[in-house]
Amino acid sequence: MQTSSAARYLFLLLTLNIIPATLIPFSARCEEPKTLTVLWWNVENLFDTIDDPQTDDDEFTPRGKKQWTSRKLAVKYLRLSHVIKLASINLNNGSYPDIIALAEVENRHVVKTLLSFLPGHEYEIVHHDSEDPRGIDISLAYNRSSVSVISSRAFRVELEQLRTRDILLYELSLGPYPLYLLLNHWPSRSFSKAWSEPSRTEAARTLRSVIDSLRTIDPYHDIIVAGDFNDEPHNKSISEVLGSVTEKQPVLRACKSKLYNLWAETDAPGSYYYRNTWNRLDQILVSCGLLDSSGIMLQRNPFTCFSPEHIRNPANGSPLPAWKGGRYPGGYSDHFPLILRIATE
Repeated sequence: MQTSSAARYLFLLLTLNIIPATLIPFSARCEEPKTLTVLWWNVENLFDTIDDPQTDDDEFTPRGKKQWTSRKLAVKYLRLSHVIKLASINLNNGSYPDIIALAEVENRHVVKTLLSFLPGHEYEIVHHDSEDPRGIDISLAYNRSSVSVISSRAFRVELEQLRTRDILLYELSLGPYPLYLLLNHWPSRSFSKAWSEPSRTEAARTLRSVIDSLRTIDPYHDIIVAGDFNDEPHNKSISEVLGSVTEKQPVLRACKSKLYNLWAETDAPGSYYYRNTWNRLDQILVSCGLLDSSGIMLQRNPFTCFSPEHIRNPANGSPLPAWKGGRYPGGYSDHFPLILRIATE
């Protein structure tokens, strides 16, 4: 985001000694940047207990395969809300994240109920029902005192033999600064990576077209892309189609074609563990607008894969899931949440 005209004008007046710095209100000279926190989390099958005849959710009912009862759902709410509270204490000075983006939620109601476990919250919800066969969606909660939603739009990923989650675009406002947030949950690696990879490549093309449309208007737009992509940062869909890189300078030199992948900011092995291998399927990427020092910008140490000890398997450090195969260990999620810290000047 470019420096505001008012700020440039003030800088010019100071440079030319037309007004002395002592005449500028102290608050204008020393005001601390406003910080905001974004949390992305695939919460692993947050279903209610009611059979929806429009979706394939039968297993998550009291008489279904998983015998999904009100008691198990209550435990799920307690587990998930506990992690959000921990993240607030450890990473955000006790304040809840300004933006919470959740994947694998069945509907708006389960999100609203989850948030009710966060006392004193000021969240509003934007929920979009996709065409996913199981009925799992992405949902956005935002703190209405720090974030405004100007508009939202869904983009369908056109696949021949598969219905999947839409890509969601939110135009936000952080005070005077616009921010574009794109949320994703791409097709899974079912059957095999090779069989399913074309579907994720098509999702990447859809996402890239939305980003290109925004950058055509202004290559310095502040854009955050988050999601469970079911691909790694080095896979074609991420590195080639989206132009994701792990160094800042190439992004600053090519604002219209590159995105910065925040996994470059940590040595954490991944957010998901499968067949004794860590994966970085959950990712947050940002445009060049967040890499400068004006408007909206990254904070110092901006990215965390949040994995406190008691939500990890003591044997290998992997996430403690609610479900493990056909068993119900009653954990949290099979993914760790990702947290991004940003600031406004």
